[in-house]
Amino acid sequence: MRRILLCILALTLLLPLGCRRETAHSASFLACDTVVTITAYAPQTVVNDAERVAADYEKLFSKTVEGSDVWKLNHANGEPVEVDAETAALLRLAVEIGEASGGAFDVTIAPASALWDFQSETPALPDPDALAAAARLVDYRNIRIDGETVTLQNGAQIDLGGVAKGYIADRIAEYLRAQGVTAACINMGRNIVVIGTKPGGKYWSIGVQDPNGTPDQSAEVLKLADATVVTSGNYERCFDLDGVRYHHILDPKTGMPVQNGLASVTIIGTQSALCDALSTACFVLGEERSRPMLERYGVSAIFLYADGTRSDFPTK
Repeated sequence: MRRILLCILALTLLLPLGCRRETAHSASFLACDTVVTITAYAPQTVVNDAERVAADYEKLFSKTVEGSDVWKLNHANGEPVEVDAETAALLRLAVEIGEASGGAFDVTIAPASALWDFQSETPALPDPDALAAAARLVDYRNIRIDGETVTLQNGAQIDLGGVAKGYIADRIAEYLRAQGVTAACINMGRNIVVIGTKPGGKYWSIGVQDPNGTPDQSAEVLKLADATVVTSGNYERCFDLDGVRYHHILDPKTGMPVQNGLASVTIIGTQSALCDALSTACFVLGEERSRPMLERYGVSAIFLYADGTRSDFPTK
């Protein structure tokens, strides 16, 4: 994967680098089933090339793209698979957060998540027995990593949806910085990375959606530079049935959507992949049990509840 980045760098060697441009250029494209928008004070060609960075990583991490590293692992029937160094690095992070969260974040959630269809026009709950059987396969400790060789044991299957977008956002930011870009915003839905400040030293304004309001309402607008903001919420992929909100953030122990009163968790830090995983882990754990992990990784968090209340870490 590093070779991919180097190839992209070679294509842009003749472009002016290292200066902050007063004109912003943007590009939008689809990656990881998400509309990605990049705005950077850089030549349009540099911004456009970021799409190839995202596409190449998606080819590694997608569970549905035949031949991807994740696809090969999920179809290996427990046999060892040689994966890209980037895939191994992402899996190491996933296992680390799995351990730090006591299994609240678990990328082996795939057998359970596969039973849910949050896009159906006629939503329904999975068969309870099938879901219970799937949940018994969920355990991040069944991932074995030896260098760039990965083995999924005991019927484990992986889904990197809870961390891949953050990792890709980090890599896009890395690419832009390598091009001399000093001001940019990468928006991958609920995963946002900002580089530097805008010309004139103005901070980037990043809204945290109010889960109890309309999609354009913000609970807070953050003023940031060189930071990432990642939100996990119960309103992203969900359906309501018999007065209950069922959403895509599943409890790894049961395979059922987490029902703990939280509506969203936003993590603010400097590494988007880390914050991506932490936002899911904290949603599953709840506020109180999340605090030691938040302290360990030195990030900030905003907990928004379905009843309209809010809590911040560290406390404001």
